[in-house]
Amino acid sequence: MRELSLNVMDVAQNSIRAEAKLVTITVNDSDKDDLLTISIEDDGCGMTEEQVNQVIDPFFTTRTTRKVGLGIPLFKLSAEQTGGSFDIKSQVGKGTVTKASYVKSHVDMTPLGDINSTVEILIRCNPDTDFVFTHSTDKESFTLDTRELREILGDVRLDTPDVLEWINQYLEEQTQIIFGGV
Repeated sequence: MRELSLNVMDVAQNSIRAEAKLVTITVNDSDKDDLLTISIEDDGCGMTEEQVNQVIDPFFTTRTTRKVGLGIPLFKLSAEQTGGSFDIKSQVGKGTVTKASYVKSHVDMTPLGDINSTVEILIRCNPDTDFVFTHSTDKESFTLDTRELREILGDVRLDTPDVLEWINQYLEEQTQIIFGGV
């Protein structure tokens, strides 16, 4: 994939298909450690050890619409080709944690891309799923938690245009802050 944010979208969609009610996406961008770490954790149905071993195989998929599943294998490859690492852990009935670490200075480092739009699209298209998105750098971090938004908004749905506009603005403002702008 051309951007890591698209891998995040793919893994998060897997979480939603696994009936997750909460998907936690964490991005840690460390210049000091020369690492970009992306973690996606869910409380979905989870996988057996055998399924976890199969999920990194591009010729294994549980989907019936196609015979290959490239999302996880490409996510793994993109991390490992930078000298980084990839790990996936899962427990049936508890959920799955997928974590990829990238060496930022490596020539094969894929750009993160527009992670804010990815998060907004996930919220817009899955308004009944809760998301916790945390983005951090060496000096700052911010978190968007849809559970907190639901508490504040009451009966107003997260996929309402005004709410989505606020989410977009919040994510952009906070991103500028953590990277030393504004």
